[in-house]
Amino acid sequence: MRLSLRELSVSYRDPKGDALPALGPISFDVVEAEFVCVVGPTGCGKSTLIRVLAGLLPATSGAARCDGEVIDRPMHRFAIMFQDANLMPWRTVLDNIALPLEIAGVQREDRYEVVRALLPQLHLENFELAYPAELSGGMAQRVALGRVIVQQPTVLLLDEPFGALDALTREKLSLELLRLRQRYVQTIIMVTHDISEAVLLADRVIVMSRRPGRLIEDIAVDLPRPRKPDMIYQPEFLQLTKHVRDSIEDLSS
Repeated sequence: MRLSLRELSVSYRDPKGDALPALGPISFDVVEAEFVCVVGPTGCGKSTLIRVLAGLLPATSGAARCDGEVIDRPMHRFAIMFQDANLMPWRTVLDNIALPLEIAGVQREDRYEVVRALLPQLHLENFELAYPAELSGGMAQRVALGRVIVQQPTVLLLDEPFGALDALTREKLSLELLRLRQRYVQTIIMVTHDISEAVLLADRVIVMSRRPGRLIEDIAVDLPRPRKPDMIYQPEFLQLTKHVRDSIEDLSS
C-alpha cells in the first residue's frame, strides 16, 4: 500500500466567489506501515489535507492516490479520527466502539466479542457499560480510538486527536497509540501542533508552510523503536525537535 500526492491543491470560494487557496501544491509519498506526522502554522491546510486523504473533500487540482487509484471518495480500510471524540451519548462504551462493526452487518455477539477483546488494550475493561457523560476526556478519546482500531484499517488518519487534552493525558494516549500500532500494523498520517509529540511518534515529520500549505521540510526521525517517554531528554530527540521548531519559526521571520 502506497499513498502518493502529486501537485495536490485545494481552494475554497470566498463570499465574493473568488478562489481562496488553502493547500498546495504539495507532493509527497507515504509507504506501507509508515507513521508520518504533519505540523505547521495554524490555518496552513493540515486538516484540509487529512480530509482529502479521507475522501471527504475533493482536490481542486492534482491528486492523492492509493496504490495508483485516485482518492475521490472514502476508501475501504481507511479510518479517520478527529479532535472531538464524537461519541453517541445514548450508547455505552461497548456500543460506541462496536458501531462500525454494527454498520458493517456483524452480528451482535460477534462484534461484542471483538470489542471486549480490545477493551483491555485501551484500559477500558471496567467501563464497557459506561456512557460518554460518565467518562473523562482521555477516556472518551480512548473510546474514539477503539472505534477506529476495531475497523482494522490499513490507513489511519488522525486530525489532532489529542489536541484538547491536558499534557499528561495526551502523553499517555500517544504512548497507547504507539503500543496499539505495534499490535495492528498500519500506515498512519497524523496532524499535530505538538512538536515533541510528532518526533516521539513519527518516522517522518512533514513541515508545512503558511497558507496555502506547501511542504517545506520532510524530516526523517531515526530514533529507535519502541519509543519511550524518557527519550524526550536525549540529545538526539532534542536536536530533532529543534530542527522541526526552527523550520516552523523560519516561516515568521
